[in-house]
Amino acid sequence: MADTTGTPIRFEGVTKAYGDTTVLHGIDLDIAPGEFIALLGPSGCGKTTMLRCLAGLEQPTSGRILLAGEDISPVPVNKRDMSVVFQAYSLFPHMTVAQNVGFGLEMRKVSKAERATRVGEALELVGLGHTADRFAHQLSGGQQQRVALARALVTRPRALLLDEPLSALDAKVRVRLRDEIKAIQMELGITTIFVTHDQEEALAVADRVAVMRDGVIEQLGAPEDLYRRPATPFVASFIGESNRLPGVLSGENVTIAGAVLPVLPGSVGSLTGLTGPGLAGEVSVTAFVRPEQLRLAPAGVAGVQGAAGGMPAAVVSSGFFGAHRRTVVRANSGEMITVQHSASEQFASDEQVQLVFLGDPVAVEPR
Repeated sequence: MADTTGTPIRFEGVTKAYGDTTVLHGIDLDIAPGEFIALLGPSGCGKTTMLRCLAGLEQPTSGRILLAGEDISPVPVNKRDMSVVFQAYSLFPHMTVAQNVGFGLEMRKVSKAERATRVGEALELVGLGHTADRFAHQLSGGQQQRVALARALVTRPRALLLDEPLSALDAKVRVRLRDEIKAIQMELGITTIFVTHDQEEALAVADRVAVMRDGVIEQLGAPEDLYRRPATPFVASFIGESNRLPGVLSGENVTIAGAVLPVLPGSVGSLTGLTGPGLAGEVSVTAFVRPEQLRLAPAGVAGVQGAAGGMPAAVVSSGFFGAHRRTVVRANSGEMITVQHSASEQFASDEQVQLVFLGDPVAVEPR
């Protein structure tokens, strides 16, 4: 299959309202040619509405969507030259795999010979060249979604739109297919927008992730930036796993059980005004501390070199995850806290331990 040249996409102040309910609030987003963008967020955050507006299935209430610099608001769905893959495979049961994949080309009056060539290339691209003569009911769920992907790609669209395409598949198939989608996207260089509520999927495949909440983009960035430098407490709590611990904010540091930790700049900015200029006073906050930002030491041991403070705790449970363990402890103050550590470190149930902080910056929100 010939390489696809990526197309830039731009959202400019896009809003969408249904009656008195506004689901998109002035979305601004630039997507580079050939970029893989994930729209990530909880149900009802507006991510699918954004995708539907781009596809032409919904009309924005205000704002513009530009495709290669052209405002596509007046362009009908069938003229936008985009392909959408939904959660439902939506294959025609009376057609073979090859007929399903070639249907869009047939509607475009592509010659039979060229159609056969392009269908064959698309099926080889998704690893299903051997299934051309089968029917949908003869395929597994993962194979049916590959056929849907081949059908989307065979027309060589300017953009590929994926709306929760993997959520109906079992876990192992979902992981394998998401990696295949990323490999195909990189090979073709096609601009891709991937809607998902699964943070692991988004972080694994996207060049950048737009974390959405209540119709706005809370943060846009590379997966590692979102995880290590969340701009808001919502992003800190939504991306990855965090322990929510009480602390006291003073200036740009938060004190948790005697440990003084730096606070991520975005968190301090969101608290400006609560204690006057420069946050000169103290504010009771909730700190988001990731499991890998903590360590455990046996009770009475000095702790971990370079770590700050400590909390007495008792081990509740410990799970083995291959390269690491996750141990849940109950602090003497009552909090249940998860710690991620080396698989070689083992702690018994009810064992008394010392919980120490590694000193990494954390996000906070007011209590």
